[in-house]
Amino acid sequence: MRKITFQEIAAAVRQLTMEAGTQLEPDILEALLVARDTEESLLARHVLELFISNADIASREKIPVCQDTGVAVLFVAIGQDVRVEGSLEDALQEGVQRGYVDGYLRKSVCDPLTRVNSGTNTPAVIHYEITSGDKLHISMLPKGCGSENMSGLIMLPPSAGKQGVIDFVVEQAVKAGANPCPPMVVGVGMGGTFEKAAYLAKKSLLRPLAAASPRHDIAALEQEILTEINRRGVGVQGLGGNHTALAVHIESFPTHIASLPVAVNIQCHAHRHKEIVL
Repeated sequence: MRKITFQEIAAAVRQLTMEAGTQLEPDILEALLVARDTEESLLARHVLELFISNADIASREKIPVCQDTGVAVLFVAIGQDVRVEGSLEDALQEGVQRGYVDGYLRKSVCDPLTRVNSGTNTPAVIHYEITSGDKLHISMLPKGCGSENMSGLIMLPPSAGKQGVIDFVVEQAVKAGANPCPPMVVGVGMGGTFEKAAYLAKKSLLRPLAAASPRHDIAALEQEILTEINRRGVGVQGLGGNHTALAVHIESFPTHIASLPVAVNIQCHAHRHKEIVL
């Protein structure tokens, strides 16, 4: 049995929060570089160059990659042989609060009705999963709402089939236009139930961009949808060109014989995510 203290978790999440807000992962930077070098539009290529320069300045100066530092979304995998000394939920929330305050990250979380700001960017949205082993795996995904607001979910009939999935995902990405600050990353959840599909769509965004689905048929579907989105020509920041999306990630789950839920969760070009294992 491994013991992990409240303060260890809070300190780790604080650091994770500040890093996620200011540093893009290497796979995202590499995708932006490839997009810049293969972009057909001169204007779009110039904007991509600005994105890359912006990411470099943010990392060096430890300032936000984007002014929208998002809602903190945490995916927490808890090993069965881990015992947390204190409240895990409270430790995670305190870590997020410390990170947003100490990192001078914009606080954007408010009450949905009164719109009163919490002032701490908490509560964070936390998803828990019980796993084997004696480790605590925490992934942080700050979710800006220019992209989050462009997400969608549909309960397709099974007769819609693969083409129905393609049509919905492509339509959702294309009609988003410039709102999610493309080139975007498109997360797709397919199957399960209403809420499971949405969860899978968001979780799929944690996957490295170069990592296709381990299922060959789903990997082929990811590529087909990506090609179709980019063929539509929305382009970088909606200015046209051949890079509307950097990647499409699909996570699937068995579903009911009478249902085909499909969810789309879009992420902007400043695709921020970090993880740590305690």
